Amino acid sequence: MGAEIVDEAVRATPAAPLRGLVGWCSGYRQRGIPPSRHRGLPSPWLTLILTLDEPLSMAAHPDPAAAPGDYPTLLGGLHLAPALIDIPGRQSGIQVAISPLGARVLLGLPAGELAGTDVHADDVLGAGVHEVHDRIREAPDWPARFRVVDSWLLDVMFHHEHVGITCASPVAYAWHRLLTAGGRLRIDTLAAETGFSDRHLRNRFRQEVGLTPKAAARVIRFDLARRRLATLSHSRLRSSEGKPMGLPDLAGLAADCGYADQSHLDREFSALASCTPSAWLAEEFRNIQSGHHPPA
Repeated sequence: MGAEIVDEAVRATPAAPLRGLVGWCSGYRQRGIPPSRHRGLPSPWLTLILTLDEPLSMAAHPDPAAAPGDYPTLLGGLHLAPALIDIPGRQSGIQVAISPLGARVLLGLPAGELAGTDVHADDVLGAGVHEVHDRIREAPDWPARFRVVDSWLLDVMFHHEHVGITCASPVAYAWHRLLTAGGRLRIDTLAAETGFSDRHLRNRFRQEVGLTPKAAARVIRFDLARRRLATLSHSRLRSSEGKPMGLPDLAGLAADCGYADQSHLDREFSALASCTPSAWLAEEFRNIQSGHHPPA
């Protein structure tokens, strides 16, 4: 008999004081699945990963100069190129989605210092991350693991909360406006609303968030489009009883997400995902068929 297939994927809402700083926590554990490669796409969240049974195998980073390697824990900033993760038939861990506005409070530094990079989490968070790593490995189930992560992040938050960005700051206002608008907002309009010049907003925003407002708008719009594309495709996949179908209406999706036309959407996928929408969907379908459901 073949090895038992394990496929667990659980998402949790963070503790109330962390909401707004942390979007969600995702737990995942797969065993006995075919080897595959996951494409980690640009998104509006910093990524913290604490593995469980094996390290994360990074085949390529958003920064092409960074060497591949294994990461027991990983912290990644906002980026404009995909990461490639090798999955040798098994993977497990917890992924935490951190808002750029939560970086100073939870990481002790602005998100701009992590832009386009992946690092070992202890390089930023110190040796305490090893204790948390051990505790989540010892926890008996997903709720207990999420409680360990919440407790740790709350301790870190109370330690750093005096260095956070206030909700009323121009950068925080600009970030929330871009999110609310789905990235569909003129940057000169945004600057005027903050009272900053375009240049001053660009410099402050890049320091705190890690991208310029224009680049952040691209990433927000792209993330919205690819998630809607995945939702549409998964719905069609379920309705077709697991058999692949034709592409969803990409022209309609492009219009809904603020792109000029389907060609504009295709160009953004090529720039930010290094593949076309159809190629990305083919990867998604293979991952689903093999039992792999990426947390993000």
